Amino acid sequence: MLAAAGYARTLAAVPDDPVLAMRAYRQGLAAGDFALATRAAAVLVKAGTAPPDTDLLAFAVALHGKDRLGAEKALERLARAQLDFMVPVLGAWLAVDRGQDPLPLLDTARGNPLASRFAGRNRALLLIASGKADQGLFALAAARGTEDASDRRIDAGIALLRTGKGDQAQFVLGDLAGASPAWRKREAKAGRPGAAFGAAHVFLSLASDLGSEDIAPLSILLARAALLLDPQEERARLRLADALSRSDATDLALATLAAIAADSPFARGAAAGRIAALRRAGRLPEALADARALAAPAGASAQEIRDYGELLFQVERYADAADAFARAIARTGGDGGWELHYLHGAALDRAGRWDAALPELQRAVQLAPEEPEALTWLGNAQVERGVDLPAAQALLERASKLKPDDPEITDSLGRAYYADGQLAKAVPLLEAAVRADPGGARANEHLGDAYWKLGRRVEARYAWRAAQVTADEGDVARLKAKLADGLTQ
Repeated sequence: MLAAAGYARTLAAVPDDPVLAMRAYRQGLAAGDFALATRAAAVLVKAGTAPPDTDLLAFAVALHGKDRLGAEKALERLARAQLDFMVPVLGAWLAVDRGQDPLPLLDTARGNPLASRFAGRNRALLLIASGKADQGLFALAAARGTEDASDRRIDAGIALLRTGKGDQAQFVLGDLAGASPAWRKREAKAGRPGAAFGAAHVFLSLASDLGSEDIAPLSILLARAALLLDPQEERARLRLADALSRSDATDLALATLAAIAADSPFARGAAAGRIAALRRAGRLPEALADARALAAPAGASAQEIRDYGELLFQVERYADAADAFARAIARTGGDGGWELHYLHGAALDRAGRWDAALPELQRAVQLAPEEPEALTWLGNAQVERGVDLPAAQALLERASKLKPDDPEITDSLGRAYYADGQLAKAVPLLEAAVRADPGGARANEHLGDAYWKLGRRVEARYAWRAAQVTADEGDVARLKAKLADGLTQ
């Protein structure tokens, strides 16, 4: 908030600077200062440097202010820019507010794959908002099995609650975890769904599509706009907090999550979001404490227990991490997919329990024979122990084919050949790994080892010195010994 206030004062003093205006625009959106963001956007438009999302902001602000003409003009500008695929569905929601049939406008999306995607997601909601709940439920049923079916079901349930269709909302929402009577009552009193409701859900849908992609500024705008138009939409708070956290605005992210009610069905999601934000900010003790509290109850989900395990692994509490991953697997009914078996096996391996780790890592590879991460860990673990080197090489060869440009996998395959005495195969791979990642301590050390075995002592010491520059503290002593005495075994 302080930063936004500072930008507001500076923009007032230097009103025509587009560089300053862009910073003020993004800061205003991050802080939820729509007045600042709107002023800055006007400067950018005047300078001809406005990003396409300024029209989305203008649309949301106009709709929130019940400025129908302003919203329609913003939509006309959107139709001429990169975000034109949003126009048919946003236009359909404006038609709802005018008391018109929204479906003809929605159908103009045909022929544009992205526009059609958003049209399909909104058909059920538009029908419910237009008083055709039965048709809306039929459209919702047709979307069963889609990747976003759960969100569509929640959207429809909320729309039904807000149109006074409590029994149908109950049918749609079912046993939605955490959907307390108080939450349902708040939604029922929020007013009939119109263009503001619809646009908020369109923006939230696009923000969900963007997910963790490196487009945080657009995600922030979409989530802020969704909240401006529908302040009760707590999934928008989850998306906003995630985007703010990825933009290093940790305190804003935490404050956003704290606004989610404890009796909301999204309260546990807020707790998980807080842990992710703390972890991303390097505040690991706080993240661990929160994750432990979330994973401890008997009703904790497999994902919540897994998240706790990953944090334990990150702080090198490998035995505890292995226990957490075992709990997560048990919570899924015994087989939580390749990732959980991989994580469990990796934690057991790091905890020094190789006999227990091996079957878990093998299970991960069996479930996901095309996943380089699982192939590489198992291959490396066998090479380190000198166990079944031909099988280890086959695993790493498969991983290398899947990710030929990954220097760590290339290094691992070279090391596997080295361990088996196949230096002619090892050296070109190790050299390629170093070329791809010149500062890689592991690849440089392995290359130095191979050079030494070939009698290329000067090159070996050069590679070890390069490794020493970026090596972890625990590896420096070993590298110093090699530089002093060479390989002694």
